[in-house]
Amino acid sequence: MKPTCPIVLARFHWQGCSAGAAALFFFAFSLYAQQAVAPTPEPVGPTRGDELHGYNVVNSVETGYRFSLIDGNEGKYRSDVNYRNGLRLLGSKLTVNSRDGHGRWFDEVILTTLGLGNDPYESAMLRVQKNRLYEYDMLWRLNDYFNPALTIAQGEHLFNTSRQLQDHDLTLLPQSRVRFRFGYTRDSQSGPALSTIGIFDSRGNEFPLFSNVRRLDNEYRLGGDIEIKGIKLTWMHRWEDFKEDTPFFLNSPSTGNNPSDLTTLSSFRRTEPYHGTTPGWLANLQTDHRSWAANGRFTYAGGRRNFVMDEVAIGTDRFGADRNRQVAVGGNARRPLATGDLALSFFPADRLSLVNNTSFYSLRIDGNSVYNEFNNATATTERLFFPFFGIRTVTNSTDANFRATKWLGFRAGYHYSNRLIRSIEIIDTRPSGHGIVAADQTNIIHAGVFGIRLKPAQPLSINLDAEVTRANHPFFPISDRNYHALSGRIQYRTKRLLLSSSYAERYNNNSIRITAYSSRARNYSADASWTARSWMAFEASYSKLHLDTISGIAFFAGSPQSQLQTGLQSIYVNNIHAGNLGMHFEIPKHASVYAGYSITRDVGDGRGKAAPPVIADPISAFLIPVQTFPLSFASPLARLSIRLNNRLRWNAGWQYYRYREDFGLFSIFQNYRAHTGFTSLLWSF
Repeated sequence: MKPTCPIVLARFHWQGCSAGAAALFFFAFSLYAQQAVAPTPEPVGPTRGDELHGYNVVNSVETGYRFSLIDGNEGKYRSDVNYRNGLRLLGSKLTVNSRDGHGRWFDEVILTTLGLGNDPYESAMLRVQKNRLYEYDMLWRLNDYFNPALTIAQGEHLFNTSRQLQDHDLTLLPQSRVRFRFGYTRDSQSGPALSTIGIFDSRGNEFPLFSNVRRLDNEYRLGGDIEIKGIKLTWMHRWEDFKEDTPFFLNSPSTGNNPSDLTTLSSFRRTEPYHGTTPGWLANLQTDHRSWAANGRFTYAGGRRNFVMDEVAIGTDRFGADRNRQVAVGGNARRPLATGDLALSFFPADRLSLVNNTSFYSLRIDGNSVYNEFNNATATTERLFFPFFGIRTVTNSTDANFRATKWLGFRAGYHYSNRLIRSIEIIDTRPSGHGIVAADQTNIIHAGVFGIRLKPAQPLSINLDAEVTRANHPFFPISDRNYHALSGRIQYRTKRLLLSSSYAERYNNNSIRITAYSSRARNYSADASWTARSWMAFEASYSKLHLDTISGIAFFAGSPQSQLQTGLQSIYVNNIHAGNLGMHFEIPKHASVYAGYSITRDVGDGRGKAAPPVIADPISAFLIPVQTFPLSFASPLARLSIRLNNRLRWNAGWQYYRYREDFGLFSIFQNYRAHTGFTSLLWSF
């Protein structure tokens, strides 16, 4: 399993935008394109397996030792890679199949494992089935998640948790027209964490808080399938139970991160247990005919939540006055969520297809939610009520595909969306109380799409697509308003050679009452794979993403008294280049070698330093360094696998990781270098 790679999370935290999320996905994807050095994917044992009591058995087990040598910021390495020293079961696979399809207890068993023992990313998958009787699937995963958080947190934000997930699904009568399904899912997370809080005054000080994360989610499922005269009905009923009881507390009295500020905390405690149940239904109806097809889907989840928060804080405010504050938040809420989708497909001619899709989405949150803040020193109370929030969305789209000739095709469509957002808040500030604040906003989106498919020769294909979107009242600054996208892809494929290249650009301009927003993204990519001989193969890829976003921001800053700063801009620019190269060689019946190299480089906006040497405006001096974050991540690897006999291989591998920032946020660099590797035996019994 490849390591999760939140290398550039800090870079997009400033914008918090969809374009930034796209860049993060691109960055992570470029790292995933390279093979992991372990486990070894080479075959071992008889190709056709062994016969055992009427079953065919194919198996492989790889056990070995991982090592790592880390230099630099170990916390950043652990958040990106996290492979450490130790023995482990790197991987295994077992398949057992009945030779005649009539085994006594089962006809197929498949078991695969990955990283069991000491790896931070472990998994196991099991399938057992008996023809016409049952089919059982199990998936288990364990992830050790370490996140040292952003450098601006000064080491006071931290996650070091372990998350275990398991899924169980049982199907009875899997090959019949009437099937029954049972399922269970469990998701738990636990471990220490560290965060901060601003108290008594949001403009002055931050205090570190410790917590012990405790989250648990259980889901039970019951459903089935029915097929009658070309109509297939699938239904599922599920029950979900979620609870979290993570406590937060102050380890000792603290003056905070700003000792010059008079705000202090001598005692802090917060408990906020949260418990909810969500029964839900799913139904899917499908039918296919020669000239038309229909697919309808409906889901409903009737969530119910009960929560309470009790917080007590004792200390002094920014004027040095004693503060003793208690906050109580509690309530219960219903969260019904309903979705529906109906797709109708028509085939009036062999070369023409029409698809119309209508969907709706309805979410409501209503109940008795009350915020109480009681100042023990002044005996005053502030109270807020949140009785309702709702989102309703209706969409409709029509798409047509026409194949004019064997080498030319067209696609065109029109998409419509109508979203209504409503909220009701009651502010208890009037003498009579119950000052009602109700708000609603409707956003309508019109979009048109067009595409061309070309196949001038058998191995060559070309795709061109375009989309134009207009929205009247987008809810968020980063939402699509004046949006357009263009993309194209060309591919040449033969038996031994694959060449492909693509280009995509996306532009969005938005302006709402709060601020304006603009984003531009252009993505270029090229891929190639070539099997030169049966024993020699090459693969290579290159991608580039250019992204820049700009939006207005408002925040408090200034000395000695913080003031609201407006009329400023948040700017972010990146230029990410990513390349991968892999080579695989075999010495038939003796050994195989794989070598690869992956590099990702963000050159930013081309500047060599975080900020100019002298900036008179302190706010500009703060903003300019966080507009771009040039960095690089490189990872070469090599693996050797030697065949000792038909059932045994010896393997060894090395992988190097280098992460380097051109300039660190607030001059804090998270650079690291790490040599990792393994040696193992891959065998079949």
